Amino acid sequence: MNNAVRTRLPHGGSGSRSARRVRRHGAALLLVAAGALLGWVLPRWERNLPLAGLRFDASTAQATLAAIAGSMITLAGFVVTAITLVVQTVQAMSPRLVAALGHFSRYLVLFGLLVGTALYALVALSHIRGPDVPRLSVTIAVGLVLIDAVAVLQLLASLRHAVTGGGLARAIGARLRTVIDQLYPAAAQPAAPEDTGPSHRRETVPLVYRGRPATLFSVDERALTRLAARHDVHVHFLYAVGDFIRSDTTVARLRVRGPVTDRHRRLARRVAKCVRYGPSRSVDQDAAYGVRLLADISVRALSPAVNDPTTAAQALDQIEDVLLRLSDRPLGPAWLLDGAGRPRISYPAPQWSDLVSLALDETLLYGSANPLVVRRLHALLHRLHIATAEDRKASVAERQQALERLAATALPDPLLNRVATRPGRDDPGAGRAAGEIAGR
Repeated sequence: MNNAVRTRLPHGGSGSRSARRVRRHGAALLLVAAGALLGWVLPRWERNLPLAGLRFDASTAQATLAAIAGSMITLAGFVVTAITLVVQTVQAMSPRLVAALGHFSRYLVLFGLLVGTALYALVALSHIRGPDVPRLSVTIAVGLVLIDAVAVLQLLASLRHAVTGGGLARAIGARLRTVIDQLYPAAAQPAAPEDTGPSHRRETVPLVYRGRPATLFSVDERALTRLAARHDVHVHFLYAVGDFIRSDTTVARLRVRGPVTDRHRRLARRVAKCVRYGPSRSVDQDAAYGVRLLADISVRALSPAVNDPTTAAQALDQIEDVLLRLSDRPLGPAWLLDGAGRPRISYPAPQWSDLVSLALDETLLYGSANPLVVRRLHALLHRLHIATAEDRKASVAERQQALERLAATALPDPLLNRVATRPGRDDPGAGRAAGEIAGR
């Protein structure tokens, strides 16, 4: 199974994450501009409408709008401070988590809402002259305060989970479940022999990266597959998404029929535009990076400075879920299929043994002295050994043996060693695994 070349359909596009970020930034700017515009237009338009809204005299309306504007500006500052503190806390757990999760950018929309409300109140305040009070405008300002209050409460509720190791692990696990279904579909089939065999009859055009050293961030799979199908070419990537790329490195090869011409070189430039580079990795097309992040949370929790084995166990919960999902799916190198079902794009990808090593080896090393973590690892490896196919059991069995050796060395006391092999009530997932481990 590990050596099979699998196929799948392309999904998404390289700009999906960037598009979400642009939409959120645009929404924040739109809310700010809409607040200022509404505060300018509504009081003027209200002069031609029947009286409606809360009853205010001029002085009370001015005081109300001024208070709303000042409080919203103060609240926007509080939101910025809260997000800054959360970012610092998350970076302390792993400096890569903030960029990988990417959910902090949505708080810009809340910031835009607060600033837009403040601008609305300030601009509407400028229209109160004499006894004429734009009652509807003031009433809407009060309504916006209620909306802002609900939004801020939702922010605080979400931040409560974002600053815990378990909450971060669950967020990464949720992202990984979607990515796994996209990158490793259960229905993947081996590619057709005529498309994956030797291609000595084709000439190649190298796709060379000329920029500064960077990470292969993402590939616009749909656009690239359509381009390859339209021109009847194959693209063979030499590096996987997430790999570090130096300048003047051949990232992929474009295989064409017949001699290489200027048309093929122009096509290679168009193909190169479907590949994106960045300063860091992303989980969106790189499931191994998500596994790396979960391992980071586990290892950081086991460091002497933190000493939080419960958080490590929570990270192992997500690691177990990821590995069980991958245990019966085709892994390794893959081909992307075009609309006619023909393989067009090949790319490398990690094998089962690579993912198991990435997920567990460091926690095995640093957690072997903690009974709770050892118990959790025993349960994880036992379930994984049962779920995996025969040709994948060796990687799991090696870690089971390594765990027993490491735990015996780190926990020489017979009592602690015996306790470490038996799950207890305080273990996450112990209820599921007690019977399994007892029968070993």
